[in-house]
Amino acid sequence: MIHRILLLAAMSIMTLSAIKATAQENTVQWYSFEKAVEMNKEQPRKILIDVYTDWCGWCKKMKKQTFNHPAIARYINKNFYPVRFDAESGGKVRFNGRTFGLRKRSGRNIHELAIYLLQGKMSYPSVAYLDGKNRLITAVPGFYKPKDMEPILKYFVKGAYKNQKFKKFKKNYQPTLVE
Repeated sequence: MIHRILLLAAMSIMTLSAIKATAQENTVQWYSFEKAVEMNKEQPRKILIDVYTDWCGWCKKMKKQTFNHPAIARYINKNFYPVRFDAESGGKVRFNGRTFGLRKRSGRNIHELAIYLLQGKMSYPSVAYLDGKNRLITAVPGFYKPKDMEPILKYFVKGAYKNQKFKKFKKNYQPTLVE
């Protein structure tokens, strides 16, 4: 009897571990900006940076609908170091020999790293992409549903941005993650 109870307890623990692992696999595992840059130096891959603000409704919708889509989350986790960066957050960030901090403005304050990543075009949500050497590729402004985000992600992962306009890439793109 005691062996049966121990066996059932062990099976329950294994099942909970499997459920937890699946849940983690199906959600984006966000890193701090500094951690992603550090990891990229050790094992290069592209960095995806979701630049958002707390007050932005479209940012919240994109996090909930797009970044929480299981197939999109798995693809991001596998191919990027994902970062969520609040464009109005405080604190200093060292990057590429510069120190970025909060810039005081009339109205809302803005982080200088967000200005750099979005190339001064402050639009939320926006997703900035860095290459494997921590160089800014570009930023893509706007809300995207999972089916619309998929070709954008693959455009950067496959390196098509190096020699092809996105419009042409998307025209020939066949979805594999989201139907």
